[in-house]
Amino acid sequence: MGEKGTQTRVRMLGAAQGLIESGGYHGAGLNQVLAASGAPRGSLYFHFPSGKDQLVAEALERAGQEISALVRDLADAGPDTAAVVGSLLDVLADRLETSGWSKGCPVATVALEVSASNETLRQVCAEVYRSWESALEGRLAADGHPAPQDTATAILALVEGALLLARVQRSREPFARVARAVAALL
Repeated sequence: MGEKGTQTRVRMLGAAQGLIESGGYHGAGLNQVLAASGAPRGSLYFHFPSGKDQLVAEALERAGQEISALVRDLADAGPDTAAVVGSLLDVLADRLETSGWSKGCPVATVALEVSASNETLRQVCAEVYRSWESALEGRLAADGHPAPQDTATAILALVEGALLLARVQRSREPFARVARAVAALL
């Protein structure tokens, strides 16, 4: 694939990712992806021969890798897990507020919409969540936490809950409360 083809593919993935974050699986229709990316219709099935599910799966994996990299970068820079999670919550709050409260978790909406009916996308969502838990678990273990796996799951659940509540309430307050809860937990 040439450079132009690679750029088109990347634009479609970026458009799908943005649409998924704001509107979920059903909000990322193929026509919307094409319009948002500026890609010609023929490019869609050239780059994603299995159609929408392939496009959504790859966009979810891409979003998952971005958040995993963010967690790893914060974990490398932070003095302890509570500070790392606090920084992560700040970044997510800024991102959500900047989007006009429309872009929450890049995985949660799709997971809720299709995990009962689409095994492929359920597995992608599960793997993304596992990668985030793993990044948190690694930092907790490095801090000497006695139950890093269980605590990583609890922290991820708190972060996901903060994203949902902040989006619905259009407020940063859930992030602040979760940061305090994580600090108390640790």
